[in-house]
Amino acid sequence: MSEAEKTLLIKRYASRRLYNTETSDYVTLEDIAGFIRTGREVQIIDLKSGDDLTRQYLLQIIAERESRGDNVLPVNVLMDLVRSYTNQAGSVVPDFLSASFEMLRESQTKVMGGFPSPLAGIPGLDALKAQQEAFLKTMTGGWTAPTSEQPASKDTASSDSDLADIKKQLAELQSKLSKMS
Repeated sequence: MSEAEKTLLIKRYASRRLYNTETSDYVTLEDIAGFIRTGREVQIIDLKSGDDLTRQYLLQIIAERESRGDNVLPVNVLMDLVRSYTNQAGSVVPDFLSASFEMLRESQTKVMGGFPSPLAGIPGLDALKAQQEAFLKTMTGGWTAPTSEQPASKDTASSDSDLADIKKQLAELQSKLSKMS
């Protein structure tokens, strides 16, 4: 297994300092964010208790970026995330987010470009894909990497129509989630 594929272990000491076990030096949250941006998997554990703190530190990285004005998550999405913790539909949200970001990664790297999807025959997959694409457009502020099906630039009327379709699909998804709770 290459270094890039191996999970990078970060230990948190009692002093709350973070220690990179690979390079034997201390790191900051920004360093950890940089490792993740380059594709590294990171695990952060408490040295004393052995607790996995990865989720806590990843959320802290996101919160710090948001507080600096790097607004990636729209307020309505943040509110929906908070709501998902208060209702039974919350169990659907993590799977949906995970699948959506997986689609984003595939789109960005164009791994599947030109290859038929092995999942193409599954009933309802097209509807789920459309909902996820609408969600991703909302999450990324309309920015998506151009695909063979989508021209690199669109006229304003077409963009407005796409936005209306996205809003409609998002409303339908929210309605379905509300019915589940």
